[in-house]
Amino acid sequence: MIETPDTSKPLPAAREPAAREPARELTPSPAKLRRVGLIVAVIALLIAAVGIVDRELKEHAVASWTNEQAVPSVSVVIPGRGGSAASGAVLELPGNIKAWHEASIYARVSGYLKEWNFDYGAHVKQGQVLATIETPDLDAQYAAAKADLDASRAKVNVARAAMEFAKTTYERWRDSPKGVVSVQETEAKKADYETGLASYDAAIAGVKADEGAVDRLKALEEFKNLVAPIDGIVTVRTTDIGDLINAGSGAGGGSAPLLFKVAEVDKMRVFVQVPQAMSAGIVRGMTADLTVPQYPERIFKATVATTASAIDPTARTLLVELYANNPDGLLEPGTYAQVHFDFKPNPNILTIPATALIFQEAGMQVAVVGPDGRAQLKAVTLGRNFGSDVEVLRGLSPSDRVINSPPDSLTQGQLVSVVSPPGSSSGGEVAKTAGAGALTGAGAPGGAGVPASAGATSGAGVPASAATER
Repeated sequence: MIETPDTSKPLPAAREPAAREPARELTPSPAKLRRVGLIVAVIALLIAAVGIVDRELKEHAVASWTNEQAVPSVSVVIPGRGGSAASGAVLELPGNIKAWHEASIYARVSGYLKEWNFDYGAHVKQGQVLATIETPDLDAQYAAAKADLDASRAKVNVARAAMEFAKTTYERWRDSPKGVVSVQETEAKKADYETGLASYDAAIAGVKADEGAVDRLKALEEFKNLVAPIDGIVTVRTTDIGDLINAGSGAGGGSAPLLFKVAEVDKMRVFVQVPQAMSAGIVRGMTADLTVPQYPERIFKATVATTASAIDPTARTLLVELYANNPDGLLEPGTYAQVHFDFKPNPNILTIPATALIFQEAGMQVAVVGPDGRAQLKAVTLGRNFGSDVEVLRGLSPSDRVINSPPDSLTQGQLVSVVSPPGSSSGGEVAKTAGAGALTGAGAPGGAGVPASAGATSGAGVPASAATER
């Protein structure tokens, strides 16, 4: 028999899973939650404090590095004494070489060139005929003048005869007994004699005038031959056979062409324009060396002969003339030369590089480093200028440390950092260290480097590019 379950009795309640019981046991208490929150807050504050302190340290390092870089680094030189070659006492100036004598030959008479006898580079002696000119017009004038002279001489003979006849007649009438001739007739014969005498004198004067014309044309006839006035070399010939020759010269605005030029080159003249500031060192008898481009390995000797003894107001230079022997003929007229003057050293004069000079409203100055490491500006009086170096006559002492190539922003009393000149071992080390500091920030206090990010900012840091250039 099958039993039917009794549905009238209530079913027993289901049991909760066993997993819920451990969950109730892990739930933190409120006090524990408060302790955990406090610990998290303290850790966050510590992290923020560390970040703030780190940033302050970096900003302080950047500021310190910037202040160090604001002090300019300068190199100094000690003034040199005198004008030795080492301090630039050799003065080199351009010069022009000219012949000892140079004759420009023009035609004195007009005509046609018949022939020329010497060409360029020919050695000629004084009096040798360089060329001959045909002068038909001059020849005709000369012949006419000689004919006029002959006519004048004939007139003199006629005038002499008339004068002598009048003289004899006058003497007869004057010496006649009284009452034979009248006084009036005697006076008339006297007047005839005086007229004849005057005619004779006029005829003689005409002869002299004609003789002068003949002599003048005869002298011009001799100018048909162009002769060398000096011993030398023919350097110019601008004419040829058959050319029409016009008398005159190019001097004074004339238009006549130059025909020949003869130069005496056994001895040469050298002309140099010396600046006024250096002219005091030029004295007569001073020797100089010449170099010319065509003979770069050859040195020619020259001696100062004279000066213009006056300063050119336009160029402010003194014209100096030197003599140079030229036995082998290597020096040629018109050559450009470099003239080297060697000035004697003066131990009482100081020299400094020209790059140390400061041009300001206060005048010429130099900057020196004082005992306290600060710049001092001194007014100076300059002497000769040798190009790279200059003489200082007043304003410096031999022990001064002169700043070479001072920065434009340098002022009186400004603190500077002295480094050794480039090329020395200490100078090289200083330059290397300064460069490393600028690039990596190793120069900051405490060894803290300048971060790349901080260096690149435009706030307290210095841009990395500017630090590199520095």
